[in-house]
Amino acid sequence: MDGALLLILLPALAAGLLVLATHVVLGRQVLKRGIIFIDLAIAQVAALGTVMAHHSHYLSDIPLVTWWMPALFALAGAGLIAWLARHCRDELEAIIGCIYVVSAAGAMLLLANDPHGGELLKQVLSGQILWVNWSQLAVPALVSALLLLLWAYRPSVLYGSYFYFMFAIVITLSVELVGVYLVFSSLILPALAVNRITRYWWLTAFALGVSAYVVGLWLSTLFDLPAGSAIVLCLAQFTVIFRLWQQWSMAKTVT
Repeated sequence: MDGALLLILLPALAAGLLVLATHVVLGRQVLKRGIIFIDLAIAQVAALGTVMAHHSHYLSDIPLVTWWMPALFALAGAGLIAWLARHCRDELEAIIGCIYVVSAAGAMLLLANDPHGGELLKQVLSGQILWVNWSQLAVPALVSALLLLLWAYRPSVLYGSYFYFMFAIVITLSVELVGVYLVFSSLILPALAVNRITRYWWLTAFALGVSAYVVGLWLSTLFDLPAGSAIVLCLAQFTVIFRLWQQWSMAKTVT
C-alpha cells in the first residue's frame, strides 16, 4: 500500500472509529427499546433536510446550511418519535417505518426534476467515506467526545426521552460522513453481535466494528469496490461469524 493511498484511507478509518464509538452504545439502546428502524427513519429525515438545503435556491447561500438543516429536520423527527413513544408505544415501530417511507418519498419528489438528483441521493444513502478529510472530522469528534463523557458519568440519560435528541444529533453528523446505509449497519450489526454479552460488550462490539471497517476499506481499494457497500457486507459477515462462534462456544460448554 503506497503512501498516497494510506493518506486517503486514514481519514476514512478515523471517520469509522468516530461513528462506531457512539453507535455501539446507541445501538444497544435501540435493541433494548425494540425500535430498530429509528436509525433509518432519523437518517432519512436528516437526508430530506440535506436534499432540501441543496434543492432550495433561497437556502443554498446560507452559511453551513448543509449542516444545520439536516440537524433541524432530525431533531424535529426525534421530538415527534419521543412524543409518540409516550402516546403510541404499541404502534411506535410501525409509525417509525412510515416516517422513513414518507421522508424517502419526499426526497425523491424534491429531486425528481434535478439533473444531479440521482448523484446527490446516492451520496446521501451510500456515502463517500473515502473522500472524508480531516477537517470534516473536527465537529463529529468534539460531539462524540462530549457524549461519551456524558454517558460515562450519567448513563441514565440514555434511558429517558433525551435519548432521542442525542440520537438525532449523532445520526445527523454520521450521515454527513458515511451515508445512511453505513450508519444503520454501524448502529445495529455490532450491537446485535454482542446482544447476549453482559461483560466487555462495548469493547467487543467496537473491536468487531473496527475490524470490519479495516477489512472493508482494504477490499474496496484492492478490488476497486464502493467502500460503503464493502464495509456494510464486512460488518454483516463479521456479525454472523461472531454469533455462530458464540453459539458454538455455548453448546460446547453445555456438553
